[in-house]
Amino acid sequence: MGSFSIWHWLIVLAIVVLVFGTKKLKNMGSDLGGAVKGFKDGMKDGSANADPAAPNQQVTANKATDSNTVDVEAKTKS
Repeated sequence: MGSFSIWHWLIVLAIVVLVFGTKKLKNMGSDLGGAVKGFKDGMKDGSANADPAAPNQQVTANKATDSNTVDVEAKTKS
């Protein structure tokens, strides 16, 4: 009762192809695959790079090249 037969899925697939077209579906599939691959690579790199000083070095490098960056440090009142 709750499951669909193969004919239901074929009709849904035919309607999706008619609405979006095969070229757009191919592009969406490749974009989705690239996003999943990038996410997996990011997760793998994130667990391998456990150096806490690495983000500070990146900010320092960007600060030197960008003239619009404002350097703000939190200082305590004494």
